[in-house]
Parts: sequence; C-alpha cells; structure tokens
Amino acid sequence: MPWSRILSGIIAIAVALSATVLGGWYFTIVFAAIIFLGQKEYFNLVRAKGIAPAAKTTMVVSQILLVICTLDGNLADAVMPVAGTFICFYLLFQPKMATIADISASILGLFYTGYLPSYWVRLRAFNTTASNIPLGGYWPPNWTDFLANRHSASLPDGLTATLLTFFCIWAADIGAYFFGKFFGKTPLSDISPKKTVEGAVFGVAASIIVAFAIAYYFNWPEYVITGLTLGLLIGVAGLLGDLTESMLKRDAGVKDSGQLIPGHGGILDRTDSYIFTAPLVYYFVSLLLPLLV
Repeated sequence: MPWSRILSGIIAIAVALSATVLGGWYFTIVFAAIIFLGQKEYFNLVRAKGIAPAAKTTMVVSQILLVICTLDGNLADAVMPVAGTFICFYLLFQPKMATIADISASILGLFYTGYLPSYWVRLRAFNTTASNIPLGGYWPPNWTDFLANRHSASLPDGLTATLLTFFCIWAADIGAYFFGKFFGKTPLSDISPKKTVEGAVFGVAASIIVAFAIAYYFNWPEYVITGLTLGLLIGVAGLLGDLTESMLKRDAGVKDSGQLIPGHGGILDRTDSYIFTAPLVYYFVSLLLPLLV
C-alpha cells in the first residue's frame, strides 16, 4: 500500500474523530465541506453523461439542510420536499428546456449526496444536550473514568452511536480489503470487478464482530441481538454504498470520482460506505433500541 494512501488515511481518520468528539457546529462544518466536495464530484460524473443538472442550486440547499439539521433535526425531513420543489422550479426557467435526466440527476444529487449524509449530523446530535465548549461542542471531561466504568452513560448517546458506526465501517473496509486481496477468488459483481464474495463476507463479519464487542463492552440492552443486528446493518449498508458509487463511476466511464485525496481518489471514493449507513443507524438507535430498554 503506497505511503501516500496510508498518510492521507491517517489524517482523514484524525479529522473525523476530532470532529465527531467535538460535535456541534464543528461536526457540521466538517461534514458541510465533505458534502460540498462530494457533490462537486457527483455532478462531474453526471456531466460526463451529457446531463445538465441544477448543480449550484442543489449544493446550496444541501448546505441549508445541514444547518437546519444542526439547529433542529425534527425540521430536516421537511426540507427535502421543499428543496426538491425549488430545484424543479429552478430548472423550469432555464434558457434551455430541462430534460427528465436533468431533473432526475439533480434530485438524486440532493438525496444521495445531501439528504442521506445529513443523517450523520442528526446521529451525532441524537439525545445530546451536553455542551461544555463554544459552538455547541463537547469534550469528555474524563476519558479515563469513561473507559474504566465500561458504560457509555458518561458520553452523549449521539457520540457513542457515531463512533460505533465509524469503527464498524472501518473494520468492514479493512477486513474486506485485506481478506479479499489475499483470499478472494469469487467475483462479487461486474459493477466492481476487484471485489470478491470472500472479501465482502469477511467485511460484513468484521463489522458484526466490532458492533457485538462494543455492545457487550457498554452493556447495551440485549447486547447479543443489538450488536449482531447493528453490525449486520452497517456492514451490508456500507457494501451497498460502495457498489452504488462504483456503478455511478462505471456508467460515467471513470476509474475514480476525483483526485483530491492522494492514494484514495476523490471524496466519494472514500465516503461511499458512509452514505447509506447513517439513516439506518439513526433509526435503529432512536426507534428500535428504546423498545429493548
């Protein structure tokens, strides 16, 4: 593995962990940058197909969505239909008459690279009121006490759920990469020829193991069920996110979505596994987990 890939990966993880722990507007600002850059790459893929989407309008309303998620997550779902209506309204009054493909690509851009990733902001803010630094941020006053007590009560629920999700995604990506590289023989899909069934299965298994271990460590209710179920959801959702982005790139005729990150490609290349996971985890911890308490 090239050193540029390793170094950029370490930096990305450090930034992600720092923003996640801080939460508040710090987390929102980092995700706003990721979504902005990811949407630029997405619309470049779309333009490669000769489609003319409402790129700037979609990118603006996606940023507004993040702000609203930070202020009040309950209002976020109301933004999606309003934003979609506004995008269609914008396309109606272009000098060149918009096509079905222009409208579809714009709405997909809003949903795929704006609305779904916004759930990360909602997940981090879930059941969280603690703020001990400016801009709604939080810094654990005593990490040693948190680790020694073996429970997550000393940390905001949103922080615990977000970190668990990150760890599962990382475990799945690393497990699938190395196991598939050395032991993979059966192609998984024509969409992504390098992926193998063996790597995919081991990646999902790694996600399940990590989720189970964390659920057990923090004494979650029915930790066997919650750990296994959440790990399976994250592992499968991450794999589907990876394949979806590969499908977009394959259709656009490119190898990478961009060249922003040395050794990794573009933002979408490194965040595709995160797009579908946040909504599933958010509703798991907000709707299903309370039923087991």
